[in-house]
Amino acid sequence: MPDHESVRRLRACAQALAGGARENSAEAVVRRVFAIQAQDATAADLGIRVRGRDITAQAVRTAYENERSIVRGWYLRGTLHTVPSDDARWVSRLLSPRILAATSRRYQQLGLDDDLRRRADCLIRRVLAADGPRTRAELTEHLTTLGISPDGQAPFHLIRHAALTGVLCHGPQRAGEATYVLLDDWLPTTGAARWEEGAALAELARRYLAAYAPATLEDFAAWSGLPVTWARRAWKPLAESGVITKYGGLTMLAGRVAELPGPSDTPDVRMLPAYDNYLTGYRTREMSVPALHQARVRPGGGLIRPTVIADGLAIATWSRGSGARSIQVDAFEPVPPQIQREVDMEKDAVVRFLRPTT
Repeated sequence: MPDHESVRRLRACAQALAGGARENSAEAVVRRVFAIQAQDATAADLGIRVRGRDITAQAVRTAYENERSIVRGWYLRGTLHTVPSDDARWVSRLLSPRILAATSRRYQQLGLDDDLRRRADCLIRRVLAADGPRTRAELTEHLTTLGISPDGQAPFHLIRHAALTGVLCHGPQRAGEATYVLLDDWLPTTGAARWEEGAALAELARRYLAAYAPATLEDFAAWSGLPVTWARRAWKPLAESGVITKYGGLTMLAGRVAELPGPSDTPDVRMLPAYDNYLTGYRTREMSVPALHQARVRPGGGLIRPTVIADGLAIATWSRGSGARSIQVDAFEPVPPQIQREVDMEKDAVVRFLRPTT
């Protein structure tokens, strides 16, 4: 079995989080990582920043709204992720049926039967076609005409249903608030949307390994939300065609081991946002977070805190202070001066990203 340090460095480099690896644009970051965790829009932006070279918040917004090269929606595990726009359709076609099936009981609890969900999809389509981008509150107001209470979770689940059935996706922000648009109006149609399930499944596994390996089949299942049986189906054609290879008890894309960079005298320090892919892309965090400090990174309740890593190893958690330009770092152990200098530089970079000077 490879040692933890080698696995950690390979993973961090694959994620553009170590070895000086950085991408030059928001689109390039998202394409490299494939799906940026995006339940929290600001955390998603910070997840792009930390893997980029001088990427500003405005550049991220431009990628979403002007270039439309990246898009936010419900993909992996039925949670919000940002993916490359030309991948959105085939990923949704592959994953949405399972997400919808898994949500069926919740639909029943909320009184959202098949007919009501279909009527809501049609209503949302008409509203967005006529009025353009609409906020959740604005769509909720229209849904009340179907007898839907504006309170509770029903409006959210109907909007999410419309996304999972290919009606809508996230569009431009309005005064910092998300809006929704018709998917077909917002994003280009690509041939990849026509991939059959088997090819799409293998491609999803290949994309995962490109961004997260060395990893296990179970890691891929946890990341994607797919059953292990589906993960095995995804692995099989990659193994038969020689695309993947073993790395101890783990799996990698063939040829990637040779890319492992040598140790550097200067640690590569990065400040990851909450729920970052580097910490959520595997079944466990034993390779990246010291055992003694696991609870500080993941204290419970599904929370994964913003974390500072050095060469891929978690060394601290961080939070935004009460002041607009204040960031607090809570180190696990005393930090050597060389690493502290890098931490301070990252803190300044995060502040500039969140509060750009005018």
